[in-house]
Amino acid sequence: MVSWMICRLVVLVFGMLCPAYASYKAVKTKNIREYVRWMMYWIVFALFMAAEIITDIFISWFPFYYEIKMAFVLWLLSPYTKGASLLYRKFVHPSLSRHEKEIDAYIVQAKERSYETVLTFGKRGLNIAASAAVQAATKGTRLGACRTATPRMSVGRILRQSPGRQPGPERSR
Repeated sequence: MVSWMICRLVVLVFGMLCPAYASYKAVKTKNIREYVRWMMYWIVFALFMAAEIITDIFISWFPFYYEIKMAFVLWLLSPYTKGASLLYRKFVHPSLSRHEKEIDAYIVQAKERSYETVLTFGKRGLNIAASAAVQAATKGTRLGACRTATPRMSVGRILRQSPGRQPGPERSR
């Protein structure tokens, strides 16, 4: 439990906050070399975070799992080891270059499907809302018809319908 909390703190501070500030400085100073370095870091770190979801579920019981994870994040970040740059150049870039066309096609297909899905669910939602409004209006009309019929009734009818009620001075004729 303690190692998990320390690991989360290390990943947050050294894996996200420090690199985010360094990326800000690289963009601000317009240093292309630093900019490229941090772009490689963020790509590798994003893959690490995606893999972390799976590894946390299946192998977090492994001894020293959280300590290894902290060491990995520090290794990625270190300017001496240049871990992120090494992983990017040796594995990530070649793999993405090989599969770039398939990935792009998949992204285009996912965008089209998501647009169609949003339209489909939007239409369904509007149909359900319209049906609910029509049903509420129909029920309201039925209830409204009963309510409007009562005030139109004559005073004599109202008095006859409620037998225990005595006519008051304003109602007597």
